[in-house]
Amino acid sequence: MEEKDFVIKNYMEDIAKRNLKEQLDKRDDVCKCDRCRMDMYALALNSLPSKYVVTDKGHVFTKLNEMEAQFNADVTREIYRAVEYIKGHKRHE
Repeated sequence: MEEKDFVIKNYMEDIAKRNLKEQLDKRDDVCKCDRCRMDMYALALNSLPSKYVVTDKGHVFTKLNEMEAQFNADVTREIYRAVEYIKGHKRHE
């Protein structure tokens, strides 16, 4: 295999994105516009450790479920904090 057959992936991004969607699906008290969602996502990711892996292009998501279980409590906490912060600090009217 050559370098072009591999990708570097931060699994924490996928775990956080899924967790954010799940939390926002349960809430009616926060803005869910694209800007607020991305602000929540970025804020949470800045508080979480990166989890980079090298994988072949065809198997990018094979470890996602395993890693998600391991980091789910931390991700849930940081997503919740980000949602609450952005709820009170929207960058639009």
